[in-house]
Amino acid sequence: MTEPLTGKTYAAAGVDLEAAASVKNTIKGIASATLNSAVIAGPGGFGGIIDPDPAGDTLLVASTDGVGTKLRIADALGRHDTVGASIVNHCINDILPAGARPLFFLDYIGLSRFDADKIAEIVSGLAKACAESNCALLGGETATMPDIYRGNDYDLAGFIVGTVRKDALLKPENTRAGDVILGLTSDGLHTNGYSLVRSIFETDLDPSVLAVNVPSTPNTLGELLLRPHLSYLDAVGPVLDKIRGLGHITGGSFYKNIPRALAAGLGADIDISSWSIPPL
Repeated sequence: MTEPLTGKTYAAAGVDLEAAASVKNTIKGIASATLNSAVIAGPGGFGGIIDPDPAGDTLLVASTDGVGTKLRIADALGRHDTVGASIVNHCINDILPAGARPLFFLDYIGLSRFDADKIAEIVSGLAKACAESNCALLGGETATMPDIYRGNDYDLAGFIVGTVRKDALLKPENTRAGDVILGLTSDGLHTNGYSLVRSIFETDLDPSVLAVNVPSTPNTLGELLLRPHLSYLDAVGPVLDKIRGLGHITGGSFYKNIPRALAAGLGADIDISSWSIPPL
């Protein structure tokens, strides 16, 4: 495998994190005008929370996300099932911090041209991940737009709704000084950082690098990059009643996501010496 280039940044890869943060704040301000008395938590958390029935005992938790440029790796390798699983599991993990379990999932697939085999492979991945988490794949939208997407380009996004009992809702203010923080391992990059990784390895210029074996593993770079985003529902679900807070570590890494799970005024002390650093 060629040595990764040094000094690569998100900005150099075409991703302006500061501009993205500014836009998110603008959107949050605009959206706040639509929030009504049923809203328990609006934009800014891992998932939005609604109380559909003040007399009931159940809350709805919703989230949406996209796969991002992991799709470029999928296209280069001609394999599209794991990206379907990735977006389902990403969305499941985004409602878990509220203590919610998935109820149903919707997808959006946009393509430059209708490709029945590709669509079937994507949806098979969606369905498999939904079935594994007892989540209904309730519907979706498949849009063919050659004037928007070019060549093999496509986009994949997901929308999830889950439920949590009102007395089981996890809230940042539940956390306390002295709480123990436990980290669950990922199996790779999940669905974040792919623009930077593609820039580092120049996969668009030379896709053959994806076929190179990664040292200390039986896998190629492409195989590792296409691993599906793990769902933590099975690991966390049985002990949700013993947990005070959860954070899904995705875009923004620790610095953005751990504070979202903590009460105001609290910080996190992370012992990085306990980590086993994976090959990728």
